[in-house]
Amino acid sequence: MNLPADVLPAQYADSTTELGKHLLYDALDLRKSFSYFETPSSTSVTTSFFFFGCYFCLERHNSAWFHLREATTMAIIMGMHKESDYMGGDAVANMFKRRLFWLLFVTERAYALQTQKPLTLHATIEQPSVSESPQEATKLQGFLHLIKLFKPFDDTFVGLWNQSLNRCDPDWILSLQQQLDEALPKYLNSTETQTVDLRTSQQWLKIMVWQLSTSQKLLSSKAKQSALTLKFPIELSRTMVADARQYQRESMEVHGIGLIKKMFDVACSLVDVMTCVQPAQSSFEIGPREYLTQFINIMSGLRGGTDRYTPLLIEKANESLPQLQSLAEPLVYTPSTTPGFVSENPDFDESQASTSGDSDVITNSPGIFSAPTSEAGESIINSTLPTFTQADVFRPTPVLPLFTAAPTSNPFGG
Repeated sequence: MNLPADVLPAQYADSTTELGKHLLYDALDLRKSFSYFETPSSTSVTTSFFFFGCYFCLERHNSAWFHLREATTMAIIMGMHKESDYMGGDAVANMFKRRLFWLLFVTERAYALQTQKPLTLHATIEQPSVSESPQEATKLQGFLHLIKLFKPFDDTFVGLWNQSLNRCDPDWILSLQQQLDEALPKYLNSTETQTVDLRTSQQWLKIMVWQLSTSQKLLSSKAKQSALTLKFPIELSRTMVADARQYQRESMEVHGIGLIKKMFDVACSLVDVMTCVQPAQSSFEIGPREYLTQFINIMSGLRGGTDRYTPLLIEKANESLPQLQSLAEPLVYTPSTTPGFVSENPDFDESQASTSGDSDVITNSPGIFSAPTSEAGESIINSTLPTFTQADVFRPTPVLPLFTAAPTSNPFGG
């Protein structure tokens, strides 16, 4: 959010980030003056959660994790994880406490994936009910969809992701992908702000499951399900960029850097798949290269997108895909001086992209799919793609749920 210069102290007129840091450190100092941990309240839990959000935006992830874990620990001390603790007391206070628990549940799962940490909260209580606050039905429905997206990411998945568990079954991977497919209806009864977060998170989580499949050596060019093949990131990229082109910029920017990082993760998987593809020019007119270009355009059009992740994506693409230089000039980002969201490519036909099908390009065109093969003739995908969880550039994006981003989508009321 950009504040008018005349409402800011003079020393912060050029940097709201510095003002934010000043307020954060003042709040931390003030909190030291009383013992909030011995008798925690919903307010103290929420405060720790907000400290987590601040440090996350500052990319100080050790401090962010500390305060998120502090929030979940106080929630457990308060008994938020026990359904019996909601049976008595003030009904409204219990309603907000239940929402707070599930907000922490979702956030901890997303952030644990990035930082390779264990979970503390589990689905041990009932979810919020739309009937408890009919006037907030639309917002609450979006919140329930978000919970449904993250529920499958339990101790088993996190253990495999963190490599404390060793092996998983392909059927289990496919079951996870199916749960993600079914978590959201085709038409969402939610605000556009919520829709942005839900659809983007859905595609991002699918990529996380696909990356686990990669590290588990489960991908094959002969797999019947696309979720176990190289073409899966291409399919997800097509969906994500098509969705993004429908949203208002304001509906995307309200989610801050977290949304950009999710798009960055999906785009990085796309680049890694493209390294296993020997492109012909016609194959990329409407396909992976076009999707990569659209990712760069969309990310650079969002506030904060050019600070880190757009340059990183361009650098990764130019280093990983030198063969693209025979088709066109290397990808270069030039900051736009004109208003607008997505830099449209006049040659990009979205309807054609959605019907042409990258699967046909990959499986039927000679020389397009050239991953190494084993003696049995199956593609050895794991030897051509990195183990994503071991490099910072491939770490999943933490999800700061949309409900803390704007008053119009706040599950705590208001």
